Amino acid sequence: MSAPPRERLGAKLLTLAHAHRNRYLTDLRELVSIDSGSYSPDGVNEVADWVQERLIQLGFDVERVRFPADHRYRAGDAIIGRKRGRLDLAGNGRRILLAAHMDTVFDDGTAAERPFHLDGAIAHGPGVSDDKGGLLAGLTALEILQEASVQDFAELVFLATPDEEIGSQISRPLIEQTARGMHYGLGLECARENGDLVVARKGVADFRLTVTGRAAHAGIEPERGANAALAAAHLTVELQGLNGHWDDVTLNVGVVRAGTRPNIVCPEAELRIEVRAATTADMRRATQAIHHAAAHPAVPGTAITVEQIDLCPPMEDTPASRRMFEAARRAAADYGVRLGAAATGGVGDANLIAGAGVPTLDGLGPVGGADHTPGEWLDTSSVPQRVAMLAGLIASLGTADHD
Repeated sequence: MSAPPRERLGAKLLTLAHAHRNRYLTDLRELVSIDSGSYSPDGVNEVADWVQERLIQLGFDVERVRFPADHRYRAGDAIIGRKRGRLDLAGNGRRILLAAHMDTVFDDGTAAERPFHLDGAIAHGPGVSDDKGGLLAGLTALEILQEASVQDFAELVFLATPDEEIGSQISRPLIEQTARGMHYGLGLECARENGDLVVARKGVADFRLTVTGRAAHAGIEPERGANAALAAAHLTVELQGLNGHWDDVTLNVGVVRAGTRPNIVCPEAELRIEVRAATTADMRRATQAIHHAAAHPAVPGTAITVEQIDLCPPMEDTPASRRMFEAARRAAADYGVRLGAAATGGVGDANLIAGAGVPTLDGLGPVGGADHTPGEWLDTSSVPQRVAMLAGLIASLGTADHD
């Protein structure tokens, strides 16, 4: 009796992935040798050249997005590749977005100081895991799908961004725009160190609280003052006390600034606060609690204003994302790989895709770890199975079966 079609496809994809392993390592060495820190747009664009050429070879229509000069930083370009499948959108076809980033956290010169090298099956080098290993895994999965003649989808979109490591401040509108109308989002960050995929990422909100008091001579007439530093101290204690009120919510008063001279009752103070929450509802509750605390300062004569200066939405653990995870788990099981589902407090471009209302799964690259450190590593022995699993997941999600 012959194997079912899914199992036959799975075996074919794994054979193709193994055949591409040597090329993957050659390409990974080339990518890691490029300094592409977030603040190094020329290096990012060198990676973008490489990605653009590979997508063109795969038959994608490629758009290169150049961002206008920005007062915060100059970003490299973004790459968007699009390829239509044989299933019309009016039928069962689904649009799938694959997202990776081309920037790293490392300064120019790091690639020469710590060049790519292999220690057995473990690859080392700046960005080898975050995210050049995942970026390349996505491109390789697309390549083996082409070789396997898999076209059962409406459209595949590959998005490579230039500034994920610094919050995607410039590329965020492009990410959100590209995500709109997609049925599924696949984040190509590497898998957790134990091989787990990521089904949830906390959202992050940053706040600036300004405490206004009243200056006075601290020695002669302190009673005429209203001490903003004291109000800020009480507020810090109150806000830190919110930790533990909700599951998976953390609040950190990370910066406190107050006063100019010790002989003046402090007239103004500033707090900078970060909130991380697993759900939009919990983020809303924490935000309301901050506003409530600000509306009731502990020191008479002081007032507190709240400004939310940034918000990255959570990538929530939803029934739709769990169905995606189950599809990935089945694809991995064909190769004897057992997948777990992880939640993390770190954020990435997958948050923005999920925030646009797209069911999203992340951590679909090979197994790696120690990101952002000199010890960053990638287990190259995991590459064939992870690439084949990713390709099988794309093939599975291409139809309406998982909606």
